Amino acid sequence: MPTRRVSTTPTAPMLRPVNTDTEMRIEYHTIHGYRRAYRIAGSGPALLLIHGIGDNSSTWNEVIPLLAQHYTVIAPDLLGHGRSDKPRADYSVAAFANGMRDLLVVLGHAKVTVVGHSLGGGVAMQFCYQFPRFVDRLVLVASGGVTRDVNPALRLMSLPAVSQALSLLRLPGVVPGLKLAAKAIAGSPNPPGLPAAWTPKHYLRDHDDLVRVIADLADPHAHAAFLRTLRAVVDWRGQSVTMLDRCYLTERLPVLLVWGDEDNVIPHGHAEIAHAAIPHSELVTFPASGHFPFHDDPERFCRVVIDFLSRHEPIVFDPVNWRQMMSEGPHLDKFVGDDQTVEAVLEAFEDERSAT
Repeated sequence: MPTRRVSTTPTAPMLRPVNTDTEMRIEYHTIHGYRRAYRIAGSGPALLLIHGIGDNSSTWNEVIPLLAQHYTVIAPDLLGHGRSDKPRADYSVAAFANGMRDLLVVLGHAKVTVVGHSLGGGVAMQFCYQFPRFVDRLVLVASGGVTRDVNPALRLMSLPAVSQALSLLRLPGVVPGLKLAAKAIAGSPNPPGLPAAWTPKHYLRDHDDLVRVIADLADPHAHAAFLRTLRAVVDWRGQSVTMLDRCYLTERLPVLLVWGDEDNVIPHGHAEIAHAAIPHSELVTFPASGHFPFHDDPERFCRVVIDFLSRHEPIVFDPVNWRQMMSEGPHLDKFVGDDQTVEAVLEAFEDERSAT
């Protein structure tokens, strides 16, 4: 059985103070009739940062200037998110991957390292599957698309009655009230006798980010786009799209997994399963971190990513190898890890879910 490789403390290049060379700009391009916003900074090889559901490219603000010291960093607002247009459109993972390809073509980048967070991780995996010639390396951060398991709140919001309740966010005072309530719960002691994982405080581990995302849904167009996006990947049973059925296609692709050990949106157990299903991947766990490890320790996150990229040369796409891998399909006997983790991988494969 292959040895599982887990990254330790990285020895990445030193990060310099931010200067005018790494200043971030917000730019726009109209593609297929819709305006797409993106943040961009730096120079050198391209690094594409893809945010999660309901979020936007500003989520990367702390890490863009640091990564831009070594790379051209491109952080788009997915269609329906942030400053990008929010049409009545296709918000599937495959459609988002198409949008990333189109933006890179317009910007003149034929090769890119893809970094995806949460839903963006699923988009990143889909991008690697649909457009392998574009991809140098892959970094998945608290990525969706592993097992069905997901925060119960997302399951509830996929239901029509509950999702309509989000329209209450438009009423005056609702969003500020949510912020105050979340802050109070997150700062309160856990009730005695209850396991930490059962308490409201546990589920509000990333309350600042979660309330920030929810607050943006007060806009009716953002609300509609969010629901279309959510229902494309989550239903009342959990995540309805998987990346595992095609992760064998990453056989030659350098893959890094980054996860917080206190993630209550997509639990850390998903990291172990993804790591087992992609035997050559590297896993870095951020202790005492939730769903946004790059917010909890942005400098360490940048060092981890830069170190990983510096140690792995970009993949050169080989169409003969690609055809061979697709012809043979996944090798279920190559999974690594303890018996319980491998069993979890096999159960996830038996689930009736598929990439799009």
